[in-house]
Amino acid sequence: MNGAAGAHYDEGVSEIIELARRARVASYALAEASRATKDAALRAMAGALRANTDTIVAANAKDVAAAREAGTPESTVDRLALNPSRVDGMAAGLEQLAGLADPVGEVVRGYTLPNGLELRQVRVPFGVVGIIYEARPNVTADAAGICLKSGNAVLLRGSSSAAASNDAIIAVLREAAESAGLPADVVQGVPTDRAAVKELMQARGLVDVLIPRGGAGLIQTVVSESSVPVIETGVGNCHVYIDADADLDLGLEILLNSKTQRPSVCNAAESLLVHASVADEFLGRALPALAAAGVTVHGDPAVVAAGKDVVAATEEDFGTEYNSLDLSAAVVGSLEDAVQHIRRYSSGHTDAIITRSQAAARRFTQAVDSAAVVVNASTRFTDGGEFGFGAEIGISTQKLHARGPMGLPEMTSTKYVVTGEGQIRS
Repeated sequence: MNGAAGAHYDEGVSEIIELARRARVASYALAEASRATKDAALRAMAGALRANTDTIVAANAKDVAAAREAGTPESTVDRLALNPSRVDGMAAGLEQLAGLADPVGEVVRGYTLPNGLELRQVRVPFGVVGIIYEARPNVTADAAGICLKSGNAVLLRGSSSAAASNDAIIAVLREAAESAGLPADVVQGVPTDRAAVKELMQARGLVDVLIPRGGAGLIQTVVSESSVPVIETGVGNCHVYIDADADLDLGLEILLNSKTQRPSVCNAAESLLVHASVADEFLGRALPALAAAGVTVHGDPAVVAAGKDVVAATEEDFGTEYNSLDLSAAVVGSLEDAVQHIRRYSSGHTDAIITRSQAAARRFTQAVDSAAVVVNASTRFTDGGEFGFGAEIGISTQKLHARGPMGLPEMTSTKYVVTGEGQIRS
């Protein structure tokens, strides 16, 4: 089911294992495919999405109706919903991928050893990537395209709330890939029931890496229960720190953009820290501006005393990724206090300092251990597209393999190619 309709499964072998085996076989062909073939497949997928817009939107309408009937908040329904413009955006994303450089085969480093052996470290695909994600069906096309361009077969497990949408999109992508000369099984959907997901997380040896995209609960479940290696993405408790030497006009503009430009995403600011020496002036301006933007501030006693509409913060507030128009806030006595607060509560995604002091900026960027540390700019820039990568599979907050926005190179591993002329080791 879900992108492998009509397939015949081996008797006694579960559907998930069969899907993974098919993905493994398809990955061999994809790993050897030329850039021209992969780019042709991406463009064929884009064309097929546009040609099948009505079918995709009709399938999505079923998901949207079911979500509304279940009482899903309209903000979540909006993330789920597709229309012709959004489908066209998915297609445009695939076309953009076709224009990016192919990471496969790139030489990371290479040199000749003293014994004459030529050594090259080259990028290669992972092989089979499993992606477990929530809500937005546009992720289905994005993830399939990024995996295909980087030479990986992909197993896509979307949420049950988008099942009809995802099935329709995957069917279109599979047919288009096959029309371009690639196996249809480079893209497959995974059933959404819990048993299937658990089996996917245990398919070590058939699935090379799992990438969860979603809330903290989803990510923690995958990390805790998977025997397949996991790359964590997404959770963002991001801070903006207003230093003693900050340009307060600049700080207010950056804070408002970081918090309100799109509050539901992982790189939106969730916490404000203000140096005590500028707290009265900055909070006197920032709290009314935040209130006017619809932001509820959850503050420590100093922040509560500075504004009439501030809610007293709990310990939990400072560790919360709100994904809403809520913001925790605290006054700190020094840059070092800000660093200690961030070390305690940050999720390691993005943290920013606003300062005119080069020494303060240098100390902050050295001491704060996050995937992105920002000086005098919005946290909202931690994004593959904004970083010039063209596309991303997610934003990794861990330290092994990849960290920060994961573009095409981060969706590869490497291998060493050693070329000799009969050398033997003595």
